[in-house]
Amino acid sequence: MIDFALPPALEAHEPPEAHGRTRDGVRLLVARGDGIGHHAFTELPDLLNPGDLLVVNTSATLPAAVRLDKLAVHFSTPYAEDSDLWLVELRRRVGKTSRPYRGGSPGEWIPMPGGATLALVRRQTERLWQARLSTDVVPYLRRYGVPIRYGYVRRDWPATAYQTAFALDRREGSAEMPSAGRPFTPELVTRLVSRGVLMSPLSLHTGVASPEAHEPPYAERYDVPAVTADLVGHVRARGGRVIAVGTTVVRALETAAEPSGGVRPSRGWTRHVVTPETGVRVVDGLLTGLHEPKSSHLRMLTAIAGPRLLERAYEAALAESYLWHEFGDLNLLLP
Repeated sequence: MIDFALPPALEAHEPPEAHGRTRDGVRLLVARGDGIGHHAFTELPDLLNPGDLLVVNTSATLPAAVRLDKLAVHFSTPYAEDSDLWLVELRRRVGKTSRPYRGGSPGEWIPMPGGATLALVRRQTERLWQARLSTDVVPYLRRYGVPIRYGYVRRDWPATAYQTAFALDRREGSAEMPSAGRPFTPELVTRLVSRGVLMSPLSLHTGVASPEAHEPPYAERYDVPAVTADLVGHVRARGGRVIAVGTTVVRALETAAEPSGGVRPSRGWTRHVVTPETGVRVVDGLLTGLHEPKSSHLRMLTAIAGPRLLERAYEAALAESYLWHEFGDLNLLLP
């Protein structure tokens, strides 16, 4: 797995709008088998071929953090279908940010804003709890929650800053933004379609992904609709490329992939983890942000790009001062 030191200066502290730019005013590092290229994200339509397919995640971002006096509770995902338990992460508030909190005990009740209570049931992992809120979680978050923010983002931004152009206002959504879709604007989507690039949706509601925890992803809800499954087969049969917009899309597509290389419509919960050992069956390329050293996402990227191309891409990103995290720059892997 790639290992490197990420200088604090390369952490994106705010969205490009804070500097008077539009959402698509970020950089794009393109890694192909024949070399590395540096571009503006607005050049994306010119870097793809007519007939290529971009698959996007339509999951909306929940205001999944609830701040208490000394703690913050990050709501991740429901524990299971039709369960009133949720996976939550407890974090200790430190100034304007928070750090992992390893306290808590089964049966403990935590008073929450608005007169609600959160009961800790049992530990799911070292940092995640199965817990039960005394009221419906999603309506509660929409009233009392704020977007999850880590220390490298220096101040709060409105919830709209954490929604992508593809987000649908559904009953539930993601704890953290499917950030590879953030730089897309309606104008850029229009240029892509005019170029002959196809686009199709799916959803995967992602849970918390604290940068302190380099652990494999846990079960998340997904939905690959029939229209997307059919379009993937159509594009592949005609020699086009299936390019995932974000690692969440890779996980959903590869969950729904068939041994023949097709995709079946499916929905439910996925525990599938894409690694160099499992490989990929339907994804030909990936548009994604830049990921933390030693993170599990880098194993997925290695499965798509191969170790040498990915290593070259990250060497170039560090050398050319690309920005990391959800408000940062993008990386297009086209091995």
